[in-house]
Amino acid sequence: MAGGIGKGAIVTCLERKSRYLAAGKVDNKSAAQFNAALDQAVAHAPASLRSTLTLDNGSEMARFKEMEQATGYQVFFADPYAAWQRGGNENCNGLLRQYFPKGSNFRRVSEKADMQAVERLNHRPRKLAPRHHTRSSRQHSVVHLQTEFTVSTNIISTIQ
Repeated sequence: MAGGIGKGAIVTCLERKSRYLAAGKVDNKSAAQFNAALDQAVAHAPASLRSTLTLDNGSEMARFKEMEQATGYQVFFADPYAAWQRGGNENCNGLLRQYFPKGSNFRRVSEKADMQAVERLNHRPRKLAPRHHTRSSRQHSVVHLQTEFTVSTNIISTIQ
């Protein structure tokens, strides 16, 4: 999620089953900073849940092969202009905009403020498909989740 031009960005990662959001700040949209922020954002998740990664087609994804080799992720790309392929991530970016409106200067946003917003979203009840559960019951089921950890990442460009 990008702030104004030259004002930094937030890399957002959403686990597709539990809807757990992880995020990391970057000063620019370089591939090196993106890889470092993504690695730090999902480092706490168990390795058994981190197997695939779905990316959009931004220039910050240019070094995805390095990330694949370093982390063991199997990387996939969403089709161009197909935001629905990362719908949950797009929704979370919209929810984060409640805390950081378009044009925000992420270089001035503290890491603490960023993490507080993410934590609020992770504890906020969200409507899911009927077979899924709310946040309170998900806390207990995430530990038992035996499927792959799919992360969607996105940096929204803002033109001003």
